Amino acid sequence: MLVGHCAVAFAGKRLEPKLSLGLLMAAAVLEDLLGFIFIFLGIEHWTMNAGGSGIKAVDLDSIAWSHGLLPGLAWAALFAGAYFLWRKESKGAWILFAAVISHWVLDFVAHRPDMPLAPGLGQRYGLGLWTSVPATLAVEGTIWVIALVVYLRVTRARNWTGLYLFWAIIAFVTLSWINNIAATPPPNSLTIAAVASLTFFTLLVAWAYWMDRVRLPTTEPK
Repeated sequence: MLVGHCAVAFAGKRLEPKLSLGLLMAAAVLEDLLGFIFIFLGIEHWTMNAGGSGIKAVDLDSIAWSHGLLPGLAWAALFAGAYFLWRKESKGAWILFAAVISHWVLDFVAHRPDMPLAPGLGQRYGLGLWTSVPATLAVEGTIWVIALVVYLRVTRARNWTGLYLFWAIIAFVTLSWINNIAATPPPNSLTIAAVASLTFFTLLVAWAYWMDRVRLPTTEPK
């Protein structure tokens, strides 16, 4: 998923307005960020299928350290624990913990059976939502729209940047998601794809932090 993970960040802002959208976004896409870093380090590996498209374009051969359920619980505990030590806010910490874990849950729904439980365990799971483009557009698209509505109800634009740049990036992310559903990767491009994806998600988190400066909670005075 792409917009499905982003939706978790927007929904988290509704649950705890004091939480930074950037922090929520980092939690929601943490496993992807780790996955691309682990590819560079040689810890994990994907196989790019140049003749495939969409879900058939990539075989997730080894993703247990970044996307395994048990490691995910550890990443979530570390992420939420660091926030609690920093802010001493238990509610926000639990929301961040849930945001990190939501990544495995959403990928379990979307992926073919390639989601592991832990390194060394051969069993893999997945419901395969992505195998149907219409179902993906309907289910993930609905989650995305609902999350945007929720976020817009609890925030307001501080200036034109908070209005126009917000919608510009939302449009870009949505188009990127639609493209990924049926995209065909170039041949022999694992490193290029990892660099591009890591850059994309890093900039997405940076944009979310920026939105905290130009979009204010509706409960705050102007």
